[in-house]
Amino acid sequence: MKQRIPEFAVVGHPNEGKSSVLSTLAEDDSVRVSPMPGETRECQTFPVSIDGKEIIRFTDTPGFQNPRKSLQWMQEYRGSDETLIEDFIDAHKGDPDFHDDCRLLQPLLRGAGIIFVVDGSRPLRNMDKAEMEILRLTGCPRMAIINCKEEETAWLARWQSEFRKHFNSIRVFNSCQATYRERIELLESLKGIDQELQPILDQVVAAFQQDWQARNRQVAELLLDLLEHALGYSRSVTLKAGADEEALKDRMHRDYVELLRKEEKKCQKRMRALYKHNIFNCELPPQSILQEDLFSEKTWEFLGLNRSQLVMAGALSGAALGAGVDVAAAGLSFGVFSTLGGIMGAAGTALKGRDFLSGSRLLGMRLDEQRLTVGPVRNIQLLFVLLDRQFLFYSHIINWAHGRRDYDPLPPIGENLPARRGYTADWNRANRKICERFFESLQSNSTFDGSDLREPLAELIRQTLQEISLGGRT
Repeated sequence: MKQRIPEFAVVGHPNEGKSSVLSTLAEDDSVRVSPMPGETRECQTFPVSIDGKEIIRFTDTPGFQNPRKSLQWMQEYRGSDETLIEDFIDAHKGDPDFHDDCRLLQPLLRGAGIIFVVDGSRPLRNMDKAEMEILRLTGCPRMAIINCKEEETAWLARWQSEFRKHFNSIRVFNSCQATYRERIELLESLKGIDQELQPILDQVVAAFQQDWQARNRQVAELLLDLLEHALGYSRSVTLKAGADEEALKDRMHRDYVELLRKEEKKCQKRMRALYKHNIFNCELPPQSILQEDLFSEKTWEFLGLNRSQLVMAGALSGAALGAGVDVAAAGLSFGVFSTLGGIMGAAGTALKGRDFLSGSRLLGMRLDEQRLTVGPVRNIQLLFVLLDRQFLFYSHIINWAHGRRDYDPLPPIGENLPARRGYTADWNRANRKICERFFESLQSNSTFDGSDLREPLAELIRQTLQEISLGGRT
């Protein structure tokens, strides 16, 4: 026997959050969000599929066209309750004045549940009461969603009081700020509108959660690939007789920096696609540290490990610098090479403070019989800065509701920022040790053993992604 696919008809007025709620539930940013009444004249269904299998569908409906007359007809109806919807459509299917009402009720004939969305920032109207009563008379399982921002709750209690008379479940839900956790909670709430729906919705929620974990695993692999490409980078070129050695070093450094910027953007583009942001650009808020360049002083000030933590890792990165060659910074705000090694690496990390940026040891360059070699990376802080940037981007992407199109204006980056904004500084010593072993292997150009080196870091990344998705620090 073919398993039933649950369907929910999303009902509401234009510009009150109906399409945004639908877009968030279906995780589909192709749902058109329009403030113009009457633009949706036909139902449009948005299936949600996981691994090629449809598990739930949401149907966008036109708003009520004649709620008072429709309600009057239903109140005067003397037929069977089971055929009320079908008889209403048959009685009005040729009447243009009831076109939208008939289309709205059509999914209910297929057994769809109802999600009724209203804007909780406005007062309740008699028209709203008529629409609620129509939906109650259909006898379909139904939930009311009050789309409401935190600062717009003046009419909230009135809406809730009226909804209790007509709906099986009520949720306050800000569709433009909905996170993954809130989306799952909303799906969980749908179980309460009809006992018969609970088993199938249990499976739907479980499928969503498993799919989310699968995506997190894919993100972890993307981040590991980025780290391997960025930190294990190495290049060797011949220094021809009479060539300008310093100019060649500068060019090789610039090539590396540009490569790393491109690798980061490619990783973030793939991450965005995994979470199905395909059409609208998920603009970063202007105050986000991600607006800063990867190699800016502010980025390295606010992300990565703090000074005392770098002392622990400084000796590791410093010890690899024995044969390093100093190179000009090529226009960056800090130097990139140094000959410090061993304990001096740790001491320099700890004591230089902000000057640590101006003397940062990023790569090692070696000149051996007219061959100039650059890389792998010698500064372990880059590993933590890269991870922090991707974690912050991940948090931004998963918390960007699919019905949202832009951010409210916010002040630009200023001086009143918290001491640190990253995640890696909260990792304990054992977790940082995992990163150090991974980094050390990249420096030594050893062949990766997935179980010994890559998998422990992958698991640490997955744990952090899960904490972020469940409402951890952003």
